[in-house]
Amino acid sequence: MQAEIIITNARVLTMDPANPVAEAVALGGGLVLAVGSRAGVEAMAGPQTQIVDAAGCTLLPGFVESHLHLVLGGAELAHLQVGGLYGLPALRQAFADFAAKNPQAPLLMAQGASYAMLDHPLTRTDLDAILPDRPIAITAADHHTVWANTAALKAAGILSGMDCPHGHEVVMGPDGLATGELREFEAFAPVIALGGEARLNLGIATGEEPCPWPSEAELAIDRAKVAAGLRHCAAHGITSIVNMDGNRFTLELLAGLRREGKLTARVKVPFHFKPHMDLGALDRAEAMTRDYHDDWLQSGFVKMFMDGVIDSRTAYMLQDYPGQVGHRSEPLFPASRFAEVATEIDRRGLQIAVHAIGDGAVRNTIDGYEAAARANGLRDMRHRIEHIELIDPADVPRLGALGIIASLQPPHAPGAMDFAMQPTMDVIGAARWRDAYLCRSLVAQGAKLAFASDWPVTDVSVMRGLAASQTRPAYAGGVDERVSLHDSLHAYTYGGAYAAHREQVTGCLKVGMAADLVMLSGDIEAATPEQIGDMGIALTICGGQITYSA
Repeated sequence: MQAEIIITNARVLTMDPANPVAEAVALGGGLVLAVGSRAGVEAMAGPQTQIVDAAGCTLLPGFVESHLHLVLGGAELAHLQVGGLYGLPALRQAFADFAAKNPQAPLLMAQGASYAMLDHPLTRTDLDAILPDRPIAITAADHHTVWANTAALKAAGILSGMDCPHGHEVVMGPDGLATGELREFEAFAPVIALGGEARLNLGIATGEEPCPWPSEAELAIDRAKVAAGLRHCAAHGITSIVNMDGNRFTLELLAGLRREGKLTARVKVPFHFKPHMDLGALDRAEAMTRDYHDDWLQSGFVKMFMDGVIDSRTAYMLQDYPGQVGHRSEPLFPASRFAEVATEIDRRGLQIAVHAIGDGAVRNTIDGYEAAARANGLRDMRHRIEHIELIDPADVPRLGALGIIASLQPPHAPGAMDFAMQPTMDVIGAARWRDAYLCRSLVAQGAKLAFASDWPVTDVSVMRGLAASQTRPAYAGGVDERVSLHDSLHAYTYGGAYAAHREQVTGCLKVGMAADLVMLSGDIEAATPEQIGDMGIALTICGGQITYSA
């Protein structure tokens, strides 16, 4: 086959241990045709071959975003971004400008807020002082808390409170009215609905499908938001995505984009199993897996939440939160229930991914996976734990022993790049810092790593994530938990593909693999960590098609 594209004069890091470095790559028919020397690969050029001179820049397998929320991220590109803003004056000005640009919006939604954006916990009274006469809301960077003003709470019908499922809460004040703080997805779902994006949040909030099913006009609006997210990902070198919320509706949106020729990444979508569901709901997960199973759109796994997050003290801990005697939060799935569910999912041959932040949640998850292995036999299931922000040392070797994937997000570690240490590290308590955000220790004891951003929780930029993996601090009483640059690159490429059971398709550059590549704007091995964070993407190719070019 004649090469359609040849990228030459590159520093090629293949992630293929049999041929780790090269100078050039030839692509054709959506596959890698050759990886080797410049002279050897250039000899494959024909009259129609497009030659790309990399000028010494680094060429890699396309990045595998192993934990991302594509639909939410695409929608939020149009929201107000308040990351890095602190104090009421700055927020008031940002909302005033945003309101002027969106005079007809039923809800003015902001994203990226720090829990420490004011010198006190944010309330609806604070937001009323920013903009009292229009519904406004602010989402925390971790997406587990929303703060709403009085107008938004009234419009959503929850100013006087609302019954929520376990683990979700409309926080109430002594006056019998909501304070404005809404914890977890079902508590703030009525506010999200004001902005017309309730459908897009079902995959993470309830795991259910839109009812009634949206019209074609509504589907077109939703597809456009997902397409925006895909373009954003392509501009950051991402060619494969493991979406971490989902339902059949999500897959239908992506299938619609595929029909339109706008699917620019390979996407894997879970069935989201929620605590209210019975085991029969897993029939839906199996149906999604049967119906979507090719190299571009897949299901095949089940996502669950075991707890919340540290900053809102909804992460499930083995010990009391500092200064809060008796408060450890609670798991969303009690241990016996999770073991039952995990065993059934595993029996059906489906992979499991569980959000677990606190050390109690991590242990519950490992125990459930161990129960499934006892019941069904230990097989190559590659069940995953997402985040693992805190883990008891006794549990570290259990991941490797059980074949559990450590799905981690380098930018989440406090102190990495521009992520503030507080309030997260204070909430954990100094005595536990040594057990927080482990990477090297997990690898040293046998765990396989998959790196990701958790976009839109943090910037989708893999380059920022790579920089964070190299610059994160060692916490008091702990050890240096950084892994090498090469191991970090591996975790963003082959490691992510392996974690998704897709290493036979993508994740490395060798003959016969999918033509998924990313070319950086410089030589990553010659750059400082800070320079890595600022390094751009020069070219993204997925399935042999250029999806982004600087």
